[in-house]
Amino acid sequence: MTPKELLDTMLGYLGFVVEIEETQSEGGNQTLQIYTEESARVIGRDGETLEAIQFLLNRLIQAKDRDAAKVIVDCEHYRSMREDKIVQRVRDLAERVRISGRSLQLEPMNSYERRIVHNAFKDDPDVATWSPSDSARIKQITLLKRQRKREPTSHPRE
Repeated sequence: MTPKELLDTMLGYLGFVVEIEETQSEGGNQTLQIYTEESARVIGRDGETLEAIQFLLNRLIQAKDRDAAKVIVDCEHYRSMREDKIVQRVRDLAERVRISGRSLQLEPMNSYERRIVHNAFKDDPDVATWSPSDSARIKQITLLKRQRKREPTSHPRE
């Protein structure tokens, strides 16, 4: 059974009538895009139901093949819209860090959201991101003002 067929079967057992489109993500992972009249129920509050569906699908796939690539499950492009919202909100907060020079701690986020934030600022010349190791209990990111690299000044010797 393909991941698409498995997802369709899972959602069918849950009583959803869906159409599933199969694509490749930029990272090369297979993405299964769900279209349904009940998208709000499939997504759940803050995407929790969608995350659970993706988790269960991947567990079922990897139970048969340990080396199977992870499949991304989305519903009516919810994930990309959420990514855009997260990045925009954090960019607004980063502007405060840029102006004030004071660091700012963000609310706790899951690993997927933290990766989005870190990637959004990896090439930013003024704002850096920092978060404790994954073993840390608190999963927060801190926005910091980047320190400018000072050019060594050459003083002529007298």
